[in-house]
Amino acid sequence: MSLMQDFKAFALKGNVMDLAVAVIIGGAFGKIVTSLVGDVIMPVVGAVIGKIDFSNYFLALGDIPAGTAHTLDAVKKAGVPVLAYGDFITVSVNFLILAFIIFMMVRLISRLKREEAPAPEAPATTPEDIQLLREIRDALKRQ
Repeated sequence: MSLMQDFKAFALKGNVMDLAVAVIIGGAFGKIVTSLVGDVIMPVVGAVIGKIDFSNYFLALGDIPAGTAHTLDAVKKAGVPVLAYGDFITVSVNFLILAFIIFMMVRLISRLKREEAPAPEAPATTPEDIQLLREIRDALKRQ
């Protein structure tokens, strides 16, 4: 088999296509969670804590030039290295929410699989003629 035929056989397997679909949906789902955290949750948390904007929490690792606004974008544009821990907090909350949602989905799917699984059937009774043949076999072995 040639390299192209091997690749074609691999790429057209069901698992590869399922993975491709999962990656695309995962990317879109990640954007939804990012929006949920950035546009809904963090503003509420900021309002409760004191109307703060986590995205502008940073620590400048160099001298900020005079006249530069004290915002993350302005300091970065000025070429000052920064430790943007506010963005890290936002991304961490993003991750926790996404991980929790995936956990709940896996838990729900596992529960549904357990409910759908048919109960194992009782072993079928051995027909009488087979049972008699076994008894004859065992009797002959004893002699």
